[in-house]
Amino acid sequence: MAENKKRKKKQQVKPEEKVTKSALKRGMESQKKQRTAAIKAKPKNAPTQQPQQQQERQGGLKEYFKGVKTEVKKVVWPTRKELISYTIVVGIACAFFGLFLWGVDSGFLAIIREVFSINMN
Repeated sequence: MAENKKRKKKQQVKPEEKVTKSALKRGMESQKKQRTAAIKAKPKNAPTQQPQQQQERQGGLKEYFKGVKTEVKKVVWPTRKELISYTIVVGIACAFFGLFLWGVDSGFLAIIREVFSINMN
């Protein structure tokens, strides 16, 4: 019990630390004013960054493919034996799930035929 009281005392906020909604609102308003003042202070004839962005894009495509090339070099490619075994595993898994779904579908079809007395000739 004594420990709980100590914890509660530690968790209590001092009155000077409490922040009211109006204080938060005033702070947000002042931040908004500062941002708008900074936008207005920016000269209208300031150079835009479009030419620099175009240069980055032109070099960016070249850099992108350089990055692709280096990443492809890092890939550990499977050996022929591994490739064959992985291909067989994938083929068997596809066949298994294909047969499973075919069985489930056939089962639902049989149930629907019985429930609704449907004859398909």
